[in-house]
Amino acid sequence: MPRPEVLDRIKEAEREADEIVAEAEEAAEEVVAEAREEADGIRERAREEADAEATERVENAREGIDEDRQRILEEGREERSGLEERAEQRREAVVEYVVSQFEEAVHAQT
Repeated sequence: MPRPEVLDRIKEAEREADEIVAEAEEAAEEVVAEAREEADGIRERAREEADAEATERVENAREGIDEDRQRILEEGREERSGLEERAEQRREAVVEYVVSQFEEAVHAQT
């Protein structure tokens, strides 16, 4: 094979190799870009899931707080009712005591 043909074939092989390398680099860039997009999507989904989880936890906590609040209010109402009932039961005895003390004070002055 004559020398110019060999040089032409070498040049052609180098050109083909350069094209292969360029195509490989372009493909690698596309793969990296796709991976970045996928990673962004995964991060966004994870953020959305975390937000939803946080919202659910806050709602559950609020429900628990409301249940506790209702229970405490009901306990307070029951306690108040019991106190009122005991006060009513003792009212007559207190009135009698106050009247007797008053009568004793009046008799002591006469």
